[in-house]
Amino acid sequence: MSISTKARRPRRPKIVLSSTRLAELEALSEGMMRRNPDLAEQLVEELGRARIVSPSRLRADVVDIGRKVTYHDAMTGKDHTVTLVLPQNADISSGLISVMTPIGVALIGLAEDAVFHWETRDGQRRELKIIKVHPHERDALQEA
Repeated sequence: MSISTKARRPRRPKIVLSSTRLAELEALSEGMMRRNPDLAEQLVEELGRARIVSPSRLRADVVDIGRKVTYHDAMTGKDHTVTLVLPQNADISSGLISVMTPIGVALIGLAEDAVFHWETRDGQRRELKIIKVHPHERDALQEA
């Protein structure tokens, strides 16, 4: 009997999105198709594998637009804290990362402790781990 020695792709972590966020992201991906079809396709693929829940059932430890997230980059050994935002609110110098960037598409819907592989714009493959999802101010008020 022969055993296959094919290299296996790392399993992608689960994604969870609220039903209202799904519609918003689908519209963004449609608008992005002309400007950046590769990124738009990547987002569509991620949306297709997401588990969809009602907004009230989206756990506080899941990355969503408006939530701050701290992740660890295994290659650099550094932690980074960013807030995921809609494209029109992005400001990299303030740590506001658009959901319509490669890292934004990679982060959306992930939960704390998720490990994922991400390819930078210059082709470097990075392993990142979600350390902490900080609730949006509105989420924190609802939990209090």
